[in-house]
Amino acid sequence: MKNQHAPGTGWLARSARGRRFDDNPLRRRSDRAETVMLAGLLVALLAGAPFAMMAGGGFAHDLASRAQQSQMAGVRSITAVTTQAALPVSADHGLGLTVYPVPAHWTAPDGRAVTGQVSVPLGTPPGAREQVWVTRDGRLSVPPLRNSQVASVGTLGAMASLAALVLVLVTARGLARHELNRRRFAAWEADWRAIDPRAQRK
Repeated sequence: MKNQHAPGTGWLARSARGRRFDDNPLRRRSDRAETVMLAGLLVALLAGAPFAMMAGGGFAHDLASRAQQSQMAGVRSITAVTTQAALPVSADHGLGLTVYPVPAHWTAPDGRAVTGQVSVPLGTPPGAREQVWVTRDGRLSVPPLRNSQVASVGTLGAMASLAALVLVLVTARGLARHELNRRRFAAWEADWRAIDPRAQRK
């Protein structure tokens, strides 16, 4: 036969009874203070979470957007023409490669002719036209952040801000609970000394 718990004896019900305000003589001021503290932390979390996520996400998005604009101001997308074939696809089995560097040439944004190496998929024939990002003088560069990456940075900023808020509230609860426990134990000891003759003689 399965054990059946009486109504209101679950952990949630017991916790609620332990936190509510009533005339229970065993409930101390520190217990009521802890109840108020927990309620305040819950309100702070519910009210502060949207603002924290909005502020953190907006800040991270702005940083990423400015970085994207700075990158795009210094690089250009141009077309490079390969002068040599990449390894055939069959060569990938022994090398574990998906792309291969080959010689290519292109025209820099300032008009000068540049040669170098670009990475292309295996099996790319000579004369293939590949889009690459270069500086104004024609040096190869990494591509700027994409709009989807900027949006992802904003999302990560929002999540990080929420995590930071939770950490602050959990830390505040721990410190407050430590102080309340110290006062609670001191009150228990004082009561014990009042009723225990042996404790009074010490």
